Amino acid sequence: MSTPAYGRILLKLSGEAFAGADNPIDGKVAEFVAEEIVAARELGVDVAVVIGGGNIWRGMTGAGAGMDRAQADYMGMLATVINSLALQDTLERLGQPTRVQTAIHMAQVAEPYIRRRAIRHLEKGRVVIFAAGTGNPFFTTDTAAALRAVEIEAEAMLRGTHSGVEGLYDDDPRKNPDATLLREVSYLDVLNRGLKAMDSTAITLCMDNQLPIVMFNLLGKGNVRSILSGEPIGTVVR
Repeated sequence: MSTPAYGRILLKLSGEAFAGADNPIDGKVAEFVAEEIVAARELGVDVAVVIGGGNIWRGMTGAGAGMDRAQADYMGMLATVINSLALQDTLERLGQPTRVQTAIHMAQVAEPYIRRRAIRHLEKGRVVIFAAGTGNPFFTTDTAAALRAVEIEAEAMLRGTHSGVEGLYDDDPRKNPDATLLREVSYLDVLNRGLKAMDSTAITLCMDNQLPIVMFNLLGKGNVRSILSGEPIGTVVR
């Protein structure tokens, strides 16, 4: 078996990807994502995960309705814990040992986030899911993903999209059928051109630490394994 393109990754998942028609968490989607993660582990790659909470609650939605922004963001952090526990259960039913670590202490359901312990779990072949963002309001889960990726010395962040978009385009492909997929783009181009990759804080953190970001279609079967095998899937930001 050839050496994978990255030995350790952080997979950033959108909470909205987990949503079903009648339920905030679609079991079939969770199982699909878990199978993609297991396929990555079969290549010998260390996998950490950060999941958003937008299928349950978005802090900006609450703030827009007049709620205190910090309070709304804390609610969003708790939503990410629900998604993380759901993915953990699905992974472990597939036989993949998994740990959830939260930035907000809730010892009855998950471990507290401890960097050295997280790295040790990865070294032992466990998937580690980082929940509750950074533990601070006003920071998105994109920023939390970038922060955790740097902390665990990941070699890349894989940012999965869920709306059929294959990566970054020079225009919105859902509105402009002639939009062109960008195979590789610099961090500064993303910031200067306002490309909808991740929030600017996350992009800047990745740029400062030379952490490549791969934007790809999460729901394309085998995409994670293909990226790790070195195939040109999606867009690379570096």
